[in-house]
Amino acid sequence: MAKKLNSMRFLEQHSVVYELVEFDAAIHSAAGVAEAVGVPEDSVYKTLVVLPDDNTPRPKPMLVLLGGNRELDLKAFARETGFKRVRMATHQEAESLTGLKVGGISPLALTSKNWPVYIDAPALQYGHILISAGQRGLNLRVPVAELIRILDMQAVACSRQAA
Repeated sequence: MAKKLNSMRFLEQHSVVYELVEFDAAIHSAAGVAEAVGVPEDSVYKTLVVLPDDNTPRPKPMLVLLGGNRELDLKAFARETGFKRVRMATHQEAESLTGLKVGGISPLALTSKNWPVYIDAPALQYGHILISAGQRGLNLRVPVAELIRILDMQAVACSRQAA
């Protein structure tokens, strides 16, 4: 078993039951994780870092959780969050801002940053989803309702089916 990460401690502090799911750390995509662990791609959620693109000095990043079979609709996300425009952080920006490697970014590992966290509305149909534990090769199977509660997430309609 992997060493206990801050994301796991955070879940335990909030009495959230979770399951650790391990896979090859060389896998960086939700589709790859789904295939490796034998679950549907739409139940593996990726964490994206999004920035306001409205000339705000030092904009506060936002995190959005999206199913592995979905892609972010930037216009819909901007509309849902009240911004004129938003943009995806580059891989370099995402890693620099979070201190985590792309493929291992987790809202559970970033709670101290107090960034707004959103989850794509289709997640509400699931009892549990897989999200990153904050390290490549480790995901956590967590109850959606509990995740929303402890991260104070807002569900938004912000995606479309991936091509």
